[in-house]
Amino acid sequence: MPITPVALAHADDLADFIAAAPSSYHAAAEVARRLEAAGFTRLQEEESWPAQAGGRFVVVRDGATIAWVVPTDAAATTPSHIFGAHTDSPGFKLKPQPTTGARGWLQAAVEVYGGPLLNSWLDRELRLSGRLALADGRVVLADTGPLLRLPQLAIHLDRGVNNGLSLDKQTETQPVWGLGDPTQADILAELAASADVSASDVRGYDVVIADSARGAVFGKDDAFFAAGRLDDLASVHAGAVAIIEIADRTPRSKAPIAVFAAFDHEELGSESRSGAAGPFLEDVLERMYAGLGADASERRQAYASSWCLSSDVGHSVHPNYIAKHDPVVQPVLGSGPILKINANQRYATDAVGTAAWRTWCERVGVNTQEFVSNNAVPCGTTIGPITATRLGIRTVDVGIPILSMHSARELAGVSDLYDLSRTAESFFTA
Repeated sequence: MPITPVALAHADDLADFIAAAPSSYHAAAEVARRLEAAGFTRLQEEESWPAQAGGRFVVVRDGATIAWVVPTDAAATTPSHIFGAHTDSPGFKLKPQPTTGARGWLQAAVEVYGGPLLNSWLDRELRLSGRLALADGRVVLADTGPLLRLPQLAIHLDRGVNNGLSLDKQTETQPVWGLGDPTQADILAELAASADVSASDVRGYDVVIADSARGAVFGKDDAFFAAGRLDDLASVHAGAVAIIEIADRTPRSKAPIAVFAAFDHEELGSESRSGAAGPFLEDVLERMYAGLGADASERRQAYASSWCLSSDVGHSVHPNYIAKHDPVVQPVLGSGPILKINANQRYATDAVGTAAWRTWCERVGVNTQEFVSNNAVPCGTTIGPITATRLGIRTVDVGIPILSMHSARELAGVSDLYDLSRTAESFFTA
């Protein structure tokens, strides 16, 4: 079936978003920028917050951001509908003393971040992106654009490479970025120049490597979209687009509070001040409900009728590796967002959540698929069980099916990307 123009426009906007979000810090900043342009008020955690009813707000903590839209008739026990995602992706992070090299080459010392498909990072033009902490107390974003490359060893020097490639994480994953004497060069100077600051003013940094190629639509009937960091910027973008879309609508009477939460460090287990296992969401919800006059008991009443959609990518059936998937439940790109189910609570979906998800999809005419792992190939986990455990809010794990998960460049279905955002709108206003 041909892809609709609005779905293609959504994919093009996602490509813009990913290009502007090469690190979690850039992603949080880009979400906040878009929301502020749509009339959201940017709040600072160290300042007092205004009364909540009828407002729309956004707050950033490091590489995470939370936004919310409060109906004019919201009260102390009004439930929240929370759409959660994450801003980080597997890859590489810059080490201390990062300028290295050998035999006339300049290299960057990097550490593996999360669980990337290492071979997928070979022979690509890569960028350094992240934040710099300066001597004057400022924190600025930096992005070099295309600067580095991990060149693969030629087949003439490794005749058995096509029988299996295995990369040493220390010695064979250090990218080149120039030619010269490493004692006379400084990769931090390249980062500082990209942020228009002096390298001597940099006192600390959190910097990752990202693919520099723009996302692209391709394939028969424009069915495919490929880009870096689809895990999980596809969900971050869907949630941001959805909350902007519903912010100007007149809500129904007793509508829920729409909350969009994009956390950092999911690929590492979420245990940080800006991760889902940290206090960020709870901090925001406590202050939000305090603005509505809620005490602790009333806030817990609101939680009891609230929902969280934990949105992260899942596996599409792979045509070359069908045996790796469940023999019956086999989601595929282009057939709708997925409901993620796991008997061992690696996903938080239960029967009640399943029914609710199907209702939210049906409201906007979106088809949905199910995902469950092959028993011999255990699945990963998400922010869903973490959020449910921390807050006691009923949580459903969903997402879109993709191929090449944790690759430097992943593959999604154009229609699924748009349908996920449409369902997020339905969820926010249910």
